[in-house]
Amino acid sequence: MDSQKEANQKWKYNAFLSFRGEDTRNNFVSHLYKRLEERGFNVFKDDEKLERGRPISVELLKAIEESRIAIIVFSENYASSKWCLEELTKIMDCVEKKGQKRSQYSTMSTHQI
Repeated sequence: MDSQKEANQKWKYNAFLSFRGEDTRNNFVSHLYKRLEERGFNVFKDDEKLERGRPISVELLKAIEESRIAIIVFSENYASSKWCLEELTKIMDCVEKKGQKRSQYSTMSTHQI
């Protein structure tokens, strides 16, 4: 997508966070979300922006489409989640068709021995 089209695109969210909740919701993702919001970015994070009573899948897919950038937080169990993989597929579709941007982060888990 050329820069003029991107400038004219109306995005509802500056960023969409894709993450495996049980791995990162209460640590890395919560800190990242807080910092982005403090800096004035409108960020979609599933437990913050979903409306009660609406199907989660429809709401999430729509939020991906309406986000200027997708931030993918890869963690230990991300790829084992069917829902995370569906999000990733939708994100890549938006990158190809709408010129959406994406950013990727990997988290490392620590285990006590």
